[in-house]
Amino acid sequence: MSALRRGIFVTGTDTGVGKTLVSTALLRALKSRGLKVAGMKPVASGCEPTPEGLRNEDALALRREQSVPFPYDVVNPFAFAPAIAPHIAAAQAGIAIDLGRIVAAFELLQARSDMVIVEGAGGWLAPISDAAGMQELAGALRIPVLLVVGLRLGCLNHALLTARAIESSGSALCGWVANRLDPAFSHWEENVGTLRRRLSAPLLGIVQYQATRSIDAAAGALDVDGL
Repeated sequence: MSALRRGIFVTGTDTGVGKTLVSTALLRALKSRGLKVAGMKPVASGCEPTPEGLRNEDALALRREQSVPFPYDVVNPFAFAPAIAPHIAAAQAGIAIDLGRIVAAFELLQARSDMVIVEGAGGWLAPISDAAGMQELAGALRIPVLLVVGLRLGCLNHALLTARAIESSGSALCGWVANRLDPAFSHWEENVGTLRRRLSAPLLGIVQYQATRSIDAAAGALDVDGL
């Protein structure tokens, strides 16, 4: 573990499973323990035009939780307007997503922080170019991976497949978080129990269903001391 940089790559079992909520909650929980933290969204699609340039809601949420202010383009080096897969958005814009540029931005964040929380886009195998995806991005950063499991029908298969893919890639799975997306999803406790038995990494928290997003509530549910 000594070769790993001070950071965590947050991925999910799918898009829309709560990666941003968990990432911002991690930042807030780590800050409460006296650490200097920074957040990063290397690639984001679905950005809004502003006088300062394209801005992504998830990246802005991460930036608000940082201990030290960083320029937006360091937090989110690649921003695209269409809410489509990043590699398609990049191709439409005529832009090549460069892993070297992302690593350089990460190193700027890491140099002034105790911990950098990096939020991926989509799931673990979501592509960002013809040659690379989230898996390769996490590998280039050389940081362990935290998996957000959205509790809904199909989550067992998605979580087990994703964990297997992370571990087979050579990245370290440092833990997972269960996020209750649907209050009507029955037997969620049994699903969590199944994953606790089958996943090698520890469960770091269960985020209860939130009709209105609360970073404080999510932060309070996380065991960041277990990281």
